[in-house]
Amino acid sequence: MSTERRYGWMWLRALELADEAERLHRRFLEYIGPGTDAVRWEPPVDIHETEDGLVLLFALPGVSPEDIEIRLDRTALTVSALRRLKLADGTAVIRRLEIPHGRFVREIALSGPALRLADSHYLNGCLEVRLARARGTE
Repeated sequence: MSTERRYGWMWLRALELADEAERLHRRFLEYIGPGTDAVRWEPPVDIHETEDGLVLLFALPGVSPEDIEIRLDRTALTVSALRRLKLADGTAVIRRLEIPHGRFVREIALSGPALRLADSHYLNGCLEVRLARARGTE
């Protein structure tokens, strides 16, 4: 393969990866219209299945525990909260904001046996939610 063709292929692959990153970014941060909650973001989540149910770990940097809401119904687990914008002080000028702030919502579709909220705790910027299979549904 010629050098030109090899680098051409690498360039096309790099563009594909950049496009995929842009699609993921658009999914992560969404403008939903004017108002206080105009931007909504989706935090990343890790999901592990155990013998007892599911363990979900949501990355929520800078979110206060009192601003987190967890809602479980038969078909979905919804975690929502507000990450407030914190300035260094009243005279600070924002030069760059890369960590999302504002309202976030993440809905995880559920199927299979009914689940119940067994436990949740927030530590080091991560929310861990444990869902256990409801008794009598196995």
